[in-house]
Amino acid sequence: MTSTQQNALRVGMVGYAFMGAMHSHAWRTAPRFFDLPLQPELAVLAGRDQAAVKTAAQKLGWRDTETDWRALVERDDVDLIDICTPGDTHADIAIAALEAGKHVLCEKPLANSVEEAERMTAAARAAEANGVFAMCGFSYRRTPALTLARRLVEQGRLGTIRHIRAQYLQDWLTDENAPMTWRLDKSKSGSGALGDIGAHSIDAAQYVTGLPIQGVSGLLNTFVHERPLGGTRVGLGGSGASDGGTGTVTVDDAAIFSARFEGGAIGVFEATRFATGRKNNMRLEVNGSLGSLAFDFENMNSLEFYDATQPPETAGFSTINVTEAVHPYTGNWWPAGHGLGYEHGFTHQVVDLVQAIADGTTPSPSFDEALRVQKVLHAIEQSAATDSGWQHV
Repeated sequence: MTSTQQNALRVGMVGYAFMGAMHSHAWRTAPRFFDLPLQPELAVLAGRDQAAVKTAAQKLGWRDTETDWRALVERDDVDLIDICTPGDTHADIAIAALEAGKHVLCEKPLANSVEEAERMTAAARAAEANGVFAMCGFSYRRTPALTLARRLVEQGRLGTIRHIRAQYLQDWLTDENAPMTWRLDKSKSGSGALGDIGAHSIDAAQYVTGLPIQGVSGLLNTFVHERPLGGTRVGLGGSGASDGGTGTVTVDDAAIFSARFEGGAIGVFEATRFATGRKNNMRLEVNGSLGSLAFDFENMNSLEFYDATQPPETAGFSTINVTEAVHPYTGNWWPAGHGLGYEHGFTHQVVDLVQAIADGTTPSPSFDEALRVQKVLHAIEQSAATDSGWQHV
């Protein structure tokens, strides 16, 4: 082997749609802007349709293909498995990969149930004892503004945390004739807006504040119960060949829940794919005894900060343009004022994962952290299903 080959991290990825394309971009881009201790190689792309996966591999930059993820896991020229498939496949692929000695990056939410997530976490713990690591892909926490928000909380700039408000608003299902997709089938996706986008808000709230959620009370609602089969939706929904008829939506369209955090803070959360006019409106506000933070992903290069220690005549929310070299990640990109985009969080995710693997340290979010989010999702579902009010996490 050459020195480059010895220093390689050979990646095998399962799935090549929306998330697969995004992860491919991140693996290609990370070593070109960050000095990494290991060099990612896009080794093998796996998908069930041979013609489609070969086309995707050529477009996205992968060297080889497989049509069975099991064959991918068994290959000796792959060091890491990246899972970009629907949630019902996460547990089988991740556990098999970890048991085969492969590092794992798995998209969120970790699984479709707490039981699956617990098995995945147990496999990750066992693998880590042998120097094999696993991480869950909550990429939004790598947005520089949110990472800066966490830093300010850690520095005590907000004092005692009292309130957390989180919204994740999309509108791609507001059309009642939008086609049925795997994201609307509970057997494949696990849940709807709650797990798909609400999971991001749960992770972001716990990440920024450093406070775990201890109890929840939730409400779930489905607005459209039947949708046309087949059709194509660009990006989120996937596609299929239409054979007429309709399919039954078996997940929530919207989720609302309140939360109690460790230390006494309280939170309110909303996740919906029916907020007409909102495309990817992920908001987080944190109020403390000494100040407040507010973030909106549709203005992702900015962080609003209120410093209550300032004199009243000068107090007020200020806007931090999170593009300076001193801010998290941004010094590796463009000059100050030249903003980043959605894809950069995934690149930062690769950077942090590769560094953790090289250092022999647990990457974050670990499967243990992702299991915590899974337990919150489950408690919300239990609260909503039983109309029982507070559920402990």
